Amino acid sequence: MTTAMPPAAPGRWAFAAMITGSACLAFGPLLVRLADVGPMASAFWRLALAVPFLLIMARIVGGPAALRLPPSPGIPGGGRSQAAVLLLSGLAGLAFAADLAVWHLGIMRTTLANATLLANAATFMLPLYGVVVLGQRLLRMQALALVMAASGMALLLGRSAQLSPQHLVGDLLCLAAALFYTIYLVAIEQVRLQLAALPALALATLVGAICLAPLATGGVFWPQDWTPIIGLAIGSQVIGQGLIVYAVRHLSPLVIGLALLVQPAISAGVGAIRFGEVPGPWELAGALMVVAALVAARLPARSKPRAD
Repeated sequence: MTTAMPPAAPGRWAFAAMITGSACLAFGPLLVRLADVGPMASAFWRLALAVPFLLIMARIVGGPAALRLPPSPGIPGGGRSQAAVLLLSGLAGLAFAADLAVWHLGIMRTTLANATLLANAATFMLPLYGVVVLGQRLLRMQALALVMAASGMALLLGRSAQLSPQHLVGDLLCLAAALFYTIYLVAIEQVRLQLAALPALALATLVGAICLAPLATGGVFWPQDWTPIIGLAIGSQVIGQGLIVYAVRHLSPLVIGLALLVQPAISAGVGAIRFGEVPGPWELAGALMVVAALVAARLPARSKPRAD
């Protein structure tokens, strides 16, 4: 007599997917710098090239039905209408296009460390959204994790991410990108209530590419070297954002925000290898604090699982 294995929980791999997706996004600023097109063009190509891959993957994973909008609910409260899903998808795509536009401009106007650090201010905006809008209460361990994460970030990028007058415009652009990215994460999480991860991301990516198309022709548009552009499309958008869109359906705003801290940690390593910015003992201590914050943020979720 054989015993059937219990089915895996829907969000079993959500935390691992969030960390992996965030790690893939950490190489985005470097690829933007290496691209031989303008910042608006690199943002457009990132989305435009990713759309067909996402549509094909959605069709393979979910079949023909995956590319159809869910039927409108027959009773009140039975789900969002098709118009609401399209509206939320449009908001997610518009917010993501705005995020990429101002972030790519900021990357070209400030240091790599500043661009990564300030763009990940969503780390602190998401928990604030959870408390103010969703009415969530931070447990003691979660509040401690947030403090540890903030302290770790200060140590990790304390020397290389200092604000300076000459980088002020770029810093403000990257900070604005964090606000738009927070709106994107909130909107795409709502879309995920009705659509699977790949169709939701494909729809938002298509909207974002359409929004960026008029802005992409302002500078050099056609790349001579497609390697950085393809890296942005496949590594950042298809793999990185694909894993994050899957994960946001199953994780709390605090854990999502803290997982985004993987990006500046990896960027510090990229800076050390690519530009000789070797981290000192304080930066290494900051990296350990970030890891500890991620672990601390997960402890409450293990004792009291979140209902999906």
